[in-house]
Amino acid sequence: MIFDSPELDRRTLIRAGLGAAAVAVVGSELVRPAAAHAAPGDDLDWIFSCDEWGARPPKDPLAISTIPTNKIIVHHMAFPNTTDYSQEQAIRLAKRCQDLHMDGNGWSDTGQHFTISRGGYVLEGRRGSFDTLREGQRQMVSAHCPGENTRSIGIENEGTYVTETPPQALLDSLVRLCTTICQQYGLHAHDIFGHWDFRATLCPGAMFYREFPTLRRRVFAALGTDLGDVPARRWPDIWRFVGGPVVRIAQYLLGFRGYPVTVTGTFDAATVAAVQDWQARNGIPVDIDATLTGPTWETLVPELDKDATGLPVSAVQYILNVKGYADVTITGEFDWVTKKAVQDLQRLHGLPDNGKVNLSTWCALAGGVVRQSFTQD
Repeated sequence: MIFDSPELDRRTLIRAGLGAAAVAVVGSELVRPAAAHAAPGDDLDWIFSCDEWGARPPKDPLAISTIPTNKIIVHHMAFPNTTDYSQEQAIRLAKRCQDLHMDGNGWSDTGQHFTISRGGYVLEGRRGSFDTLREGQRQMVSAHCPGENTRSIGIENEGTYVTETPPQALLDSLVRLCTTICQQYGLHAHDIFGHWDFRATLCPGAMFYREFPTLRRRVFAALGTDLGDVPARRWPDIWRFVGGPVVRIAQYLLGFRGYPVTVTGTFDAATVAAVQDWQARNGIPVDIDATLTGPTWETLVPELDKDATGLPVSAVQYILNVKGYADVTITGEFDWVTKKAVQDLQRLHGLPDNGKVNLSTWCALAGGVVRQSFTQD
C-alpha cells in the first residue's frame, strides 16, 4: 500500500488501533469506521502518542495511580528557546527528553505526562498517559514533581522562560491540552499550578508564570465554567511530601504564630507538628499529612498594610523576589518597593491594586487562584 504522506498515515493507523486491512483509503485521506470516534475523549488526534513519535519502551513497569487527579502542574524544560517550530523538532525534543530522564535521571520513562514544543505540537510523555487521558479515570504515576506524582498531570513546555515569554503557538496548545485534561478528569481552570508551587525550582520561569492568570482565564472560557462554581480562593494544597518556596511562606507564618520552625523550604517534622497543632487549636480538621487546607491558610495569614513589619512581611518579600520581582529584598519592613510589587501582582490577578495584603492577595502570592482573576477581560 502506497501513501502520499507515509508518516501521517502510519500515525493514523497506529491511532486507530487498526491494521491496514481494517481501513479504507480514499485518495490521501484515511477513513476510519464510525465507531472509532464514538467513545468520550477519543477525539485526541492532535496529540502524538509514544508509538507515533517513536518512544523507547520503559525500563521498568509503569503504574496507574489509585487516587483521583486533583491538579495540573505546568513546567518549562529549561531547554534552549529554539526558532525551529517544526514537527521534526518536536519529535527530537520528545526523544531528547526521554533520553535525559531515562539515562540521566535513571527514571523508568519520560517523567511528565505530556510535552508541548515551541511550535505547538503536543506529544505524550510517559507511556500510557494518552490512554488514561482518553479514559479520564486515573492517571499514570509520573516523575515530574515528587509529592504530586500520583495526583497531578504534568505538562513540560519546550524552552526557558525566566526572562522570555513562550511563543503563542505553545500557549494556544497549552490552553487546548489543559482544557481537555480538565474535561476528562473533572478538573477546573483554578486547578492549574506551576512546578515551583510545590518544589524548589526556577521552573516554570517567572515570565511564563506571569501568563498563568491568562492561561487559566482562557481555559475557564473554553470550559464554559460558571463564575459561581469558582471558589473565592483556591489555595495550593501543600503537604509533607513537597517543598520549596510555598513551604517557606508557611514556615514564615508559623514562626510569626509562635512555632519554633526554621525557614528552610523543607517540610520537616517541626513544620508537620506546627501545622497540625495550628489546625487543632483553630478547630480545623487535623490532616494526617499536615496538608495546608484552605481553612488552615486563611487562619494562618494576617492582613498587612504599609505599617506592617516582621516575619509576614519577610514572607511576602521572599516570594515576590522568587517570582521575578528582583528589586524586592527581605527586610521585614513594608517598604515602597514591596508595595509596588504587591500592586503589580494584584493587577495581574484581577484584585484591587491597593497594595494591602488581604486573604486573596496572600492566596495569589502563595501560588493559589482567586475568583476575581476570572472576571477580567
